Amino acid sequence: MRKFIFLFCAFSFFVIHSCDDGEVIDIELDFEDTFEACGESDLVLYKTKEDPSESLSILITNITLSELLEVGDDNTLELSESGTLFYRTYSDSDLPNDLFCSDVPPKVDIVIDEQDAVNIEINTTLVEDDNDGILAALEDINGNGNLEDDDTDGDGLPNYIDADDDGDNILTINENPDPDEDDIITDAQDTDGDGTPDYLDADDDGDGINTRDEENDSQDQNPANDITNSDVGPDYLNPEVSTLVAATAYRTHTILQTYLVTVNVTDISLSFLSQQNLDFGALQNGSLSDSRQAIPDFN
Repeated sequence: MRKFIFLFCAFSFFVIHSCDDGEVIDIELDFEDTFEACGESDLVLYKTKEDPSESLSILITNITLSELLEVGDDNTLELSESGTLFYRTYSDSDLPNDLFCSDVPPKVDIVIDEQDAVNIEINTTLVEDDNDGILAALEDINGNGNLEDDDTDGDGLPNYIDADDDGDNILTINENPDPDEDDIITDAQDTDGDGTPDYLDADDDGDGINTRDEENDSQDQNPANDITNSDVGPDYLNPEVSTLVAATAYRTHTILQTYLVTVNVTDISLSFLSQQNLDFGALQNGSLSDSRQAIPDFN
């Protein structure tokens, strides 16, 4: 929870008076470290709290939420926009859910202060992950701190966004890379005991036929459903079966995308605000989670 310190003059009947005659009072407002957004052609960023009921909001005209997600090739975006900062305190103890951006604004009694032309610094970062059961940081095979140059199967997708790290058409998450889910992968499944875990091993059972080429029953980029001996399991894990049926394509990969949008407000000159910079926090919104599909070129 982020704390903002405001200076107010003494007031009565919810009307703020001049500080010339009133006593200056320090009021500490506790808001969460996150905010929400709404609006179509104009964007409203807001956060609310109760006990007491208060809100902070920012209006930025002629911009949409989708524009905040238009990151560049480096998966980042930096924007500087002019907006209006609002502080409101409400007489109602329970605030309605549609306090902002509703077609018919709710009826609440408020005291308000606002400032035009504050500077809104917006930073967006896109984080991608393959959701393969391995933390991205643990997929730094080279150990150099650069995830982009770790591509075990050479398919053009770095391991941290490659749902099938070894390109054997068995998804990494299905090869038990972290059996006890403790984020320690030294105990990853190694069927043939060759020292290379299955999720990085092109030939899981060590029979000389690559896993992806053991589609003896149906060629559907999924060796897991090709079973000659049901007592043993899929042929790619059965060293007694080594029939080669050459694969022709990789499976479709789903890459999860998460956008982190943070906002900082500068050039503040509200009479009651005792700071020039305001860390507004991180945006919470369902549209910040997405995914994309990728089919690597077969090699």
